Amino acid sequence: MHRPRNHPAAIALACLTAILALLLAGCGGGGGASSQPAPSASEFPSAKGKTIGDLFENSGAKQTKLVIAPAAQSFVKGPNRYPFGVFTVAGEQVEDADVAMYFARSDKSKVIGPYPAHLESLETKPAYRAQTSGAKGDARSVYVVPKVNFSANGPWLAIAMLKGKDGLEVSRVPSATAGANPRIPEVGQAPPRITTLTAADVGGDLEKIDTRIPPDQMHKYDFAEVLGKKPIVLVFATPALCQSRVCGPVVDVAQQVADKYEPRAAFIHQEVYVENDIAKGIRPQLKAFGLETEPWTFLVGKEGIVKDRIEGAYGVAELEQAMKTILPG
Repeated sequence: MHRPRNHPAAIALACLTAILALLLAGCGGGGGASSQPAPSASEFPSAKGKTIGDLFENSGAKQTKLVIAPAAQSFVKGPNRYPFGVFTVAGEQVEDADVAMYFARSDKSKVIGPYPAHLESLETKPAYRAQTSGAKGDARSVYVVPKVNFSANGPWLAIAMLKGKDGLEVSRVPSATAGANPRIPEVGQAPPRITTLTAADVGGDLEKIDTRIPPDQMHKYDFAEVLGKKPIVLVFATPALCQSRVCGPVVDVAQQVADKYEPRAAFIHQEVYVENDIAKGIRPQLKAFGLETEPWTFLVGKEGIVKDRIEGAYGVAELEQAMKTILPG
């Protein structure tokens, strides 16, 4: 993801980091990836007594030719989900890597890690794939470290360690900054009571409030009316206008999960741009949530408190796991 950039008439959002957006724009289509469990932490060098520099320069690992691209930029002090993509220099997604992440506050401070990542497939059942899903450029998967604990606000240096065919490989990764986006509702906080348009508001013409082809069915509820009354899954995404082709797969995933869990929870898809027109700028709902990137998904409990939040891409399995925070048991 990256922050809004200037548009001739307004501000445009992107879906991933600048690096990841460029790489995804060039990656091939084809079949979806299968999910892959994380390797064992014991398969990677211990961080005990080492600095980031030690791991990068003295671990015996050679510098990889692959590109590790973070897929989120908003982190908090405390536990964080850390998603990223692995690519060749030509921009092709790599979906069979064994990789772990390491982090440190500075070149001389204590290293945390290794954090092995699992591969999360964005594949859905055929019935839930939009007409444009699977097109050239669509993301097929994302690597995820479920929990990285940043103990302080500020930048965190990062490196990735991979198990290559000829031994360990290593790569520096752009820093993660904790606490840089305090306006975005965190777990344990109450979200702003925004109004979201429903199918009834547009006379059933969902194309007015949904860029997906065909429109999804997550427009039954107004967020403001159900907040504090039932569990909610709120998805900010624009399938047709998302620059890195991540939003479409995310909405497909959310729709598949919605059909399993509704009406126990209200699933709401909120588009990003006013009248679905980039030139008219972002909708007030995103501004109220302090969002500068997309897609974002917030899971809100029946009592009206954020129980989980996911920045960027995720698969069916990960969203179903997150559902346990608002529908326990």
